Amino acid sequence: MPTDLLFRADAYQRACDATVLLVNERGGIVLDCTVFYAQGGGQPGDKGAIEVEGRKIAIGTTVYDQSDKSLIVHVPAPGEALPPVGAAARASLDWDTRFARMRIHTALHLLSCVLPYPVTGGAIGEGEGRLDFDIPEAGLDRDELTARLQALVDRNAKVGQRWISDKELLANPGLVKTMSVKPPMGSGRVRLVEIEGIDLQPCGGTHVARTGEIGAVRVVAIEKKGKQNRRVRIALA
Repeated sequence: MPTDLLFRADAYQRACDATVLLVNERGGIVLDCTVFYAQGGGQPGDKGAIEVEGRKIAIGTTVYDQSDKSLIVHVPAPGEALPPVGAAARASLDWDTRFARMRIHTALHLLSCVLPYPVTGGAIGEGEGRLDFDIPEAGLDRDELTARLQALVDRNAKVGQRWISDKELLANPGLVKTMSVKPPMGSGRVRLVEIEGIDLQPCGGTHVARTGEIGAVRVVAIEKKGKQNRRVRIALA
């Protein structure tokens, strides 16, 4: 039975009732459904707590099961007691951390529009993140990039999702901006994140509903990582 990924339908859902399906050999907890995002695509796994039988189990991160990618594993903090299989549970996010990641993730999608070059890498943190670009020439200006990025944020564009088939994605390779991370295929369909009038690309991560929720954002560093590779770091102001 695969884990029902509630965060796909509603990234703003902070908690859910669930049942403990299993506890794996490493002590990871698998629920029948979850609001916790599992690590992937440069976005860290969510943390928070699972309450079972009146006690809270602190969750340090969330990952996909190594042998069965249809299952999401909640990794308890060291020393936490494990729940019994079949128990009723209440899973609650560390919302402040999740929302900061949602804001920066959407901002990075906008950054990929400000700099329309192939993306060679990226990472999302709590209120900060970065993208690596394959750029043939230097000369990037932090203040100019910040102004262009903020202008897109201030459009308060709607952020939504839709799905296309694997076949449709293969027929439209230009949708894929990342060179290092390929969109998950094989299930028959691929999720696209659309920023209305601005951007459309495959992504499995969590995002804000409108770009205005990002707030003030700035380019904090531009680093040379190779002859044609530039790392651009942004942060929420």
